[in-house]
Amino acid sequence: MAKKSAIENNNRKRRIVESHKKTRESVKSQLKDKALAFEERITLTHKLAEMTRSASATRVRNRCEVTGRPRGYYRKFKMSRIALRELGSLGLIPGIIKASW
Repeated sequence: MAKKSAIENNNRKRRIVESHKKTRESVKSQLKDKALAFEERITLTHKLAEMTRSASATRVRNRCEVTGRPRGYYRKFKMSRIALRELGSLGLIPGIIKASW
């Protein structure tokens, strides 16, 4: 089990990313427009740089929703390999069965 503080910090970062998502996307889409003047693109770059660093989606760490483990994460199930194996063996995940031959 991960520390509660690490899990809460990650959840806080998720909320910050979600709240700044629209503004970041609009600025980034304007930056990709090659028809803008050089000075306008510079001001947009400064605007993007002035935003909080936690507003970037790359700051969020994928963590298991069951245990909070940051490594061995399966995106499809949103859980770590260990939790996936335990719950899969118990039959608690639909469509997952333990392989046996």
